[in-house]
Amino acid sequence: PQRPMMLQIWHEVNLQCANYVRGKALEILIVGGATYIAFKFLGVPYAALLSLLVGLSVVIPYIGAAVVTIPVAVIALFAFGWGTHFIWVMVIYGIIQALDGNVLVPVLFSEVNNLHPVVIIISVLFFGGIWGLWGVFFAIPLATMLKAVFSAWPVKEPFSSTTPEQM
Repeated sequence: PQRPMMLQIWHEVNLQCANYVRGKALEILIVGGATYIAFKFLGVPYAALLSLLVGLSVVIPYIGAAVVTIPVAVIALFAFGWGTHFIWVMVIYGIIQALDGNVLVPVLFSEVNNLHPVVIIISVLFFGGIWGLWGVFFAIPLATMLKAVFSAWPVKEPFSSTTPEQM
């Protein structure tokens, strides 16, 4: 008797997971492309390699950006020294990361997974608080799965206050 509901949930979760993967691929392209353009404009050596690393770093939210900051900073430091050019590279990199985490991810994944941006931010904070790095990594798919389960759940009509005489 529960099979149609389970099939509906499975179909919805499958569809939303595919949308999540497509959204991540688009995020990789956008962040990597923006980084490449910025680094080329600033004259950063190995701009293509660094932008590839920055693009791929979005696969692990927040942690990936922190880890990739090291090679970006080291290459910029060796190329430009402690001058203003180094500071510009790091500021632009920080702006790209801030825009990715606070604007691009909520807006992009609210579109592809049909979740409100606030729900995405809350799910990252909630699941990250419970399960740490793994919770952050799986926050959007878990929120999508919960949404699929709740939307497939049968809604019971509330008891009406009508009496038999009113019918």
